[in-house]
Amino acid sequence: MSLDILSMTLEELTAEFEEMKIPKFRAKQVYEWLHKHLAANYDEMTNLPKALRTELNEKLPIYGCKIAKKQVSQLDKTVKYLFSLHDGDYVESVVMKYKYGYTICVSSQVGCKMGCAFCASTLGGFKRCLLPGEILSQLYCAQRDIGERISHIVLMGMGEPLDNFDNVMRFISLITDEKGLNISMRNISLSTCGVVPKIKELLDRRLQLTLSISLHAPNDELRSRIMPINRSYHVDELLSVCRKYAAETSRRISFEYAMLSGVNDSDECAYELASKLKGMLCHVNLIPVNEVAESPFKPSSPQQVERFVEILSKKGINATVRRKLGSDIDASCGQLRLKENKVRNKGG
Repeated sequence: MSLDILSMTLEELTAEFEEMKIPKFRAKQVYEWLHKHLAANYDEMTNLPKALRTELNEKLPIYGCKIAKKQVSQLDKTVKYLFSLHDGDYVESVVMKYKYGYTICVSSQVGCKMGCAFCASTLGGFKRCLLPGEILSQLYCAQRDIGERISHIVLMGMGEPLDNFDNVMRFISLITDEKGLNISMRNISLSTCGVVPKIKELLDRRLQLTLSISLHAPNDELRSRIMPINRSYHVDELLSVCRKYAAETSRRISFEYAMLSGVNDSDECAYELASKLKGMLCHVNLIPVNEVAESPFKPSSPQQVERFVEILSKKGINATVRRKLGSDIDASCGQLRLKENKVRNKGG
């Protein structure tokens, strides 16, 4: 594989051009075409000589995403993309419209190795980490397709972002670059299942993004049953580093909690969760899960979800129910890839 031009900083691209005996100013032109104007190929870069475009296409190909499948919800216009990558792998992204604009949920890996029992991403198996440019390309491709600016990013698609730490940090650096799309760091949310050493490393960087923790259970016995990561980093250890993160960054932590009927949605779980989070700068985001055919888990009833919110609120914990989007289009990340892999394995 050649160098991934979408993953390069302007400084790296300039150095590469100098080595190729290409004038320095051309690097800035190409960088802005890629990251500000979202050019999908060199032919769109009309202020570059044709000979240069041909040379770049041969030596520095653009490994962008291509739309393999697209689903649009008839309920709320949420858009689900299955993107094909240069090597034949697939990843998924979801674009959601809110009052403040468009948010995209991007993938950071092809599949996931964390093994959370209720997650579709892990069912298809882990293949590899995405390059920074491959994460960027999901947003770029979606924005070109919908014709609207995407202003908010959630790293909560397929994969564990902190298991692809360096590439995700490079992605964040590129997407917030004022010479590119210049998305505000405060408009980026990174979700992790709880890789404690990497949360500490993230804390050292003092980034003004929102840290979301996929918690989903208030104690070790239950969390270890549905989230294998908890066997390495227990609930209390995870919450301890979260308290430190919130205190030192003054950024409110969001705890994601998928409501699974008869598993983690009892009153007792709500009271225990409230006790564990007491005094922390945080918010609990209760998620009415979308059903996945291959999963044994079912979503909690709306009544029990409201009951859970009521208990948390009475105990002083800020909690809301996430608006359920895309339930008619397999919006849970991993579902489309799972279906596509089944088709491919059957030779369909």
